[in-house]
Amino acid sequence: MSKKKHSSIKHLSIKPEEVVSKFAINGVLEEIKPMGKGHINDTFVSRWNQEGHTAYYTHQRINSHVFRRPDKLMENVSRVTRHIAKKLEEKGIEDRSRRVLAVVPGRNKKPFIRDSKGCFWRSYYYIGDCHTKDTVSSPFEAELLGKSVGQFQKQLADFKGKRLFETIKNFHNMETRYAAFHKVIKKDGFNRVKDAKAEIDFLLENEERGGILIRSLRQGLIPERICHNDTKLANILLDDKDGSALCVIDLDTVMPGSSLFDLGDLVRTVSNTAAEDEKDLSKVSFDLVLFKSLLSGYLSEALDFLVPEEHKLLCESGRNLTQIMCLRFCTDYLEGDHYYRTSRPGHNLDRCRTQMALIHSMDRQWQELTAIALSAAERTAHELLV
Repeated sequence: MSKKKHSSIKHLSIKPEEVVSKFAINGVLEEIKPMGKGHINDTFVSRWNQEGHTAYYTHQRINSHVFRRPDKLMENVSRVTRHIAKKLEEKGIEDRSRRVLAVVPGRNKKPFIRDSKGCFWRSYYYIGDCHTKDTVSSPFEAELLGKSVGQFQKQLADFKGKRLFETIKNFHNMETRYAAFHKVIKKDGFNRVKDAKAEIDFLLENEERGGILIRSLRQGLIPERICHNDTKLANILLDDKDGSALCVIDLDTVMPGSSLFDLGDLVRTVSNTAAEDEKDLSKVSFDLVLFKSLLSGYLSEALDFLVPEEHKLLCESGRNLTQIMCLRFCTDYLEGDHYYRTSRPGHNLDRCRTQMALIHSMDRQWQELTAIALSAAERTAHELLV
């Protein structure tokens, strides 16, 4: 992590209008405006007149303080999206332009351009008539989301060629995250340890259990796979018309990892009854019904390529990714909020507390969680055989 806080959109040193002209986009630019509320990158959407036809594109300035090799990152994105697009074409999917992100190359023929200040930018064809959500509204929706992530992993299960670049080293490595956490506590550079004592104590008490996924991966008990590594609910596009899942977006962290990282983060965000930064912790709980539906959808796509050791860790994945986010939010708070965007004092500490509350809710229902996971795997296996 960098100790330099990333810039916000209002602090851009280059006008987006000047940047988009460097991409292989024909027509007349009519409008460009900020879009979304992502934590990391600055995002814009543009509208173009292409001989009387209106076309839209998405543009992002890549945060090079977080992603130190944007060129390698975009190499990953290009390879993965091309692979998925080919899979969709082979299956004859008619609306495949909405089922995977498509990179717009720069006029330099590369999947990115650099502005006059040296910043990296990328563009995608805009996917319209869709939205994202922060919370799930129904079991049906949870099942669709689980299916979309399982499908994403399945599409990449036969990906070949050189190993993808690790855009953020040790991104889901709980052991290295804890090593950094211990250093931050000791240094206490912003005099905040005293305000986060309960959160720090909780994280230290759970350090050993938190290492279960990374240990299993390192020991070869579970296989390394290409995965998204940030499958929170807000990174899945939903169709405006019928609410179905279209595609997984925000591919910056697509790199080698564990399938359980992806499942775990989706469990963390889908099964939480409250927003990620909810201050009223009485609203935070782990919803077993949503978890059951989510897992059913996920396994309908993923069961045939998961190995037995991955099956055993299905429940632990959700708890583990909730813990690592709890740890990351607390670390960022103690370091002065330099990684995640904040909109209020103590915002990252609020996020940390929400994750803690969710873990407590999981633990209270652990017997039910494990029973649901076992039943879902057995039921899905039977349905696949039939």
